[in-house]
Amino acid sequence: MSNAIDIKVPDIGDFSDVPVIEIFVKVGDTVKAEDPIVSLESDKATMDVPAPISGVVTAIGIKIGDKVSEGSVILSLATGDVPVAAAAPSPQPSPAGGRGSEAAAVLPAGNAEVEAGFALAYAGPAVRKLARELGVDLGKIKGTGDHGRIVRADVEGFAKGGGTSAAPAASKAAPAGGGVGGIDLLPWPKVDFAKFGPTERKELSRIKKISAANLHRNWVVIPHVTTHDEADITELEPFRVQMNKELEKSGVKISMLPFMMKAAVAALKKFPDFNASLDGDALVLKNYWHIGFAADTPNGLMVPVIRDVDKKTVPEIAKEMGELAKLARDGKLKPDQMSGGTFTISSLGGIGGIYFTPIINAPEVAIMGVCKSYWKQHSSDGKTWTSRLTLPLSLSWDHRVIDGAAAARFNVYFANVLADLRRVLF
Repeated sequence: MSNAIDIKVPDIGDFSDVPVIEIFVKVGDTVKAEDPIVSLESDKATMDVPAPISGVVTAIGIKIGDKVSEGSVILSLATGDVPVAAAAPSPQPSPAGGRGSEAAAVLPAGNAEVEAGFALAYAGPAVRKLARELGVDLGKIKGTGDHGRIVRADVEGFAKGGGTSAAPAASKAAPAGGGVGGIDLLPWPKVDFAKFGPTERKELSRIKKISAANLHRNWVVIPHVTTHDEADITELEPFRVQMNKELEKSGVKISMLPFMMKAAVAALKKFPDFNASLDGDALVLKNYWHIGFAADTPNGLMVPVIRDVDKKTVPEIAKEMGELAKLARDGKLKPDQMSGGTFTISSLGGIGGIYFTPIINAPEVAIMGVCKSYWKQHSSDGKTWTSRLTLPLSLSWDHRVIDGAAAARFNVYFANVLADLRRVLF
């Protein structure tokens, strides 16, 4: 006798109404435990929901575009011999030249062009896995999912020769693989690196694959401009050091970043267009201040978000930052801990550098980059000089929303607040 079990959305943190962007199975399919069955997409990450047990799909309770929360029924699985509709056989790679000109785009895994396409394509982990199994270059597929996302059906159709190419087919005289990620560029160079010396192959982590797709999209779509400036933190630094001494027994250690978050809120309130998002031809101004901070982890870049920074003290922000940073390093951040940000700060202060161009974290419209502070000679009259502790600032902004004068004023105000935090009282 068999049992039919409802498979539900597992714990996904405090997130609710997360859209379903892909369904990997259909009625009649046999799945194994840990096989992906659906893919959900939060503001910052794509999540594949695996099957908790093996069985045969008897019913599917959702469709693409539906919004689900923890406990929502995804599908039903029969764990015994329950009769179900016959499942179509899994698609197999078509022989070269077997079905139209697109078949030529099915390339063996490991090919340099395939890897370039994988790095830039907008697709989830399960779809990437399928593409590797079928030897398909994701860079040549035009996604039919939301926002151009490549879904399973796109890969299967392309492998059979019936899919849609991301770009017009190249002429016979053109080099194979012209264009990467649907952009009409020169083909990715094919290089046998082993002929120059020993090599080692290392697969990108899941986080790096997801962040690569997001960063590439943001860089291509958003017209970035970066304005550089510097802040005088000569008085702020000794105050920070003194506060750490006083808070030593609490276990909280304050870096410069919590002060920068407070300065960011003050600047965002004065220049509200920076605390906004584009929605078609309208600008959505947000009356809350959630600040993200870039966290460097062994698996790649993550951006935890501190909510309601305007309502928290510097020690409270520092404590929460430490907790979120640890979760990020351990790979235990939940989607809701990386969503809802209105502005991001990317700090290289613990490493070095002077200036850089941080990439805007869509749908935000600006990001502040900071580097390591250093002592610099200043003079107000060209005759007398004094050393001041200087913090380099790099503000990247979306030119569709912000102009250069506003960016310069934002940077100056941000720097003035750091120079004298009493300004946040006004």
